[in-house]
Amino acid sequence: MAQEYKLKTGSLDLKNGEKREVELEGIEGGKVLIVRQGNKTHAMSPNCTHYGAPLVKGVLSEDGILKCPWHGACFKVSSGDVEEAPALDALAKFTISEKNGGFYITGEEATIKSSRRIPNLKCSAQGQEKVVIVGGGSGAIGAVEGLRGDGYKGAITVISAESHPPIDRTKLSKALIADSSKIALRDEKYLAEASVDLVSDNVSSVDFSGKKVSTASGKTYPYTKLILASGGTPKQLPLPGFKDLKNIFLLRAVSDVQAILAAVGDAKGKNIVVIGSSFIGMEVGNALAKENSVSVVGMESAPLERVMGAEVGKIFQSNLEKAGVKFYLNAGVDKATPSSSNSSNVGAVHLKDGTVLDADLVVLGIGVAPATEYLKSSSLPLEKDGSIKTNESFAVEGLDNSVYAIGDIATFPYHGPGGDGALTRIEHWNVAQNAGRSAAAHIINPSPNPKKQFIPIFWSALGAQLRYCGNTPNGWDDLVLQGKPKEGSFAAYYTKGETVVAVATMSMDPIMAQSAALMRVGKMLSKSELKQGKDVLDLAIPAASL
Repeated sequence: MAQEYKLKTGSLDLKNGEKREVELEGIEGGKVLIVRQGNKTHAMSPNCTHYGAPLVKGVLSEDGILKCPWHGACFKVSSGDVEEAPALDALAKFTISEKNGGFYITGEEATIKSSRRIPNLKCSAQGQEKVVIVGGGSGAIGAVEGLRGDGYKGAITVISAESHPPIDRTKLSKALIADSSKIALRDEKYLAEASVDLVSDNVSSVDFSGKKVSTASGKTYPYTKLILASGGTPKQLPLPGFKDLKNIFLLRAVSDVQAILAAVGDAKGKNIVVIGSSFIGMEVGNALAKENSVSVVGMESAPLERVMGAEVGKIFQSNLEKAGVKFYLNAGVDKATPSSSNSSNVGAVHLKDGTVLDADLVVLGIGVAPATEYLKSSSLPLEKDGSIKTNESFAVEGLDNSVYAIGDIATFPYHGPGGDGALTRIEHWNVAQNAGRSAAAHIINPSPNPKKQFIPIFWSALGAQLRYCGNTPNGWDDLVLQGKPKEGSFAAYYTKGETVVAVATMSMDPIMAQSAALMRVGKMLSKSELKQGKDVLDLAIPAASL
């Protein structure tokens, strides 16, 4: 039952745009966030519902959007509702009252302690509308939450090759969590109460003219709207030994983590070779290095050089080297050979320069391809890389707004800084979820003028927490690096001409979140302004224009 709790403060005299975290009397550790926005004072949950970041350190825009300082989740101050991923739960809101010289909020103790409000999506599907979602990942859950959250009452069916509800897939490579229930975004009961039918099956084909989806089990699912969210397929290495030998793993699913951990076993000190110095490879290497000997093989001169540049990539390399990871860079792989003790298992990886790396197991992190094999015999044209071209709302053009593609399989026009509408495909978990929300919004209200496009955000665990916002479909030609890079604390501004097109940070929150908010409204500092010493944290975030 809701009751009053006194704030441990004698004043709520805040200016517009100010935030203050205030403790409560009567609840041990109880706190609320007080925000002054639009000449109104709001009380709400103090922590982001994603990973618990303190929102007092977040970024508040003039249109009342509060952005998490860690991973960029956005909430509406007026309601606490989620505006952008990766958060799924809303912030709880509390009424404020003043009496006897003190200030009080009214709320339930459990809600205050949980620092969240779980959206009530309970409904009974009705009518003739049927949304079918192919894929059970981040994009799918974003679409489900967006549809039901905005009042869609039609049937929703999610067809996934995985046997569990959507999970936080980022924790597979970052933390090697092998129990799907521990990283489930929503459980089966929650989805069932929202009238979401979860189907574990493989989609075999789509009949776009007949508007139906067929599966490997022989079932057919009709739709009025179709969201294709089938994700990516990890790439194999087409070299001798890699197809035939055991203990060579890909990483995409919970079952992959289970297999990797089984191969590592209880006896630590295994020789592990990770092929690929991109995000998945680096994260896996970092996660396994504590009790094993890990070698990372990469073709670039520094990890993540293609995305981040060599100067920043070497910071990540240094972080992982401190954890014991060994790097073999500018390297090509020649073959894998069997173990001398078990010819069925891998025993070594041979590099083209003659280096031989002992290997009890190998993890491949060399990228993914769009998982669209089931569409190759359909009438839908695919891009050269196997992806699907969409418009800004992620609708596939030429199909009368009946089909959408999101996540790893979508190539869409990017209108962020420096994008100029360039077609791009982004393999970020958070982008998929936001795209799912965008597709859901367009299904409910197919406006020819979609809302302002989100700015892509991703994060990674590379010895410290990396935050990144923006995108570089047209490349970047200069880097403004600030902070103390040698100590692993930096802000890297990637520029194309005078335009900052992307920002990466470590240990300098909330610069990434502030930059993403400025990018969204077209007010990010220029390269020259950064070099003149101007600070993005000194800028107010104006309201976004439509």
